[in-house]
Amino acid sequence: MERAKRYGSRYGAAVVLAAVVSVTGCSGAPAQTGDKPGLSVPPVPTGPATPTATATAGRDEPAPQEVLVEVVVNGGFAGVRNKLVVHYDGSYTTRSGTKPPKDGRMTATEVAALRAALEDPAYAKVPDRPSGPPVADGFQYFITYHHRLVVAGDGERPPALQRVFSALPEGGPPTSP
Repeated sequence: MERAKRYGSRYGAAVVLAAVVSVTGCSGAPAQTGDKPGLSVPPVPTGPATPTATATAGRDEPAPQEVLVEVVVNGGFAGVRNKLVVHYDGSYTTRSGTKPPKDGRMTATEVAALRAALEDPAYAKVPDRPSGPPVADGFQYFITYHHRLVVAGDGERPPALQRVFSALPEGGPPTSP
């Protein structure tokens, strides 16, 4: 028991010494954070930890490769599941069944139109779920924008949702397998 206490205190001293070395550096001199003598800690950086956002006019702008909107279409007679992902920089990828993904790029004007459609207050009022009965062998559309999922069925596209689809590359993901 005596021996365990002795080794435990040596281990504890080593941990403290390692912490001091990591804070002060190998020279033993304190990190310079001001004119105060003694042990000090380097300043903690403020702002985003990664270059994924930059402050613009008081709000964070997403990084160009962040997803702006994702649209998935399911259903139909053939049972399709196709997907369109558009990034803030206008690049997009369409996946259709087992075919290789297809990449493209929207113009700055097209991206601005899509963002305007998605940020339209009328779009925020589009119901999250279909309100009518499902259409037999119809398609369901799943639109994700800013962590909000809107599900729409065939024939259930209010004007604000239709404006989003009109602004999407190729009008959204294909409905063919």
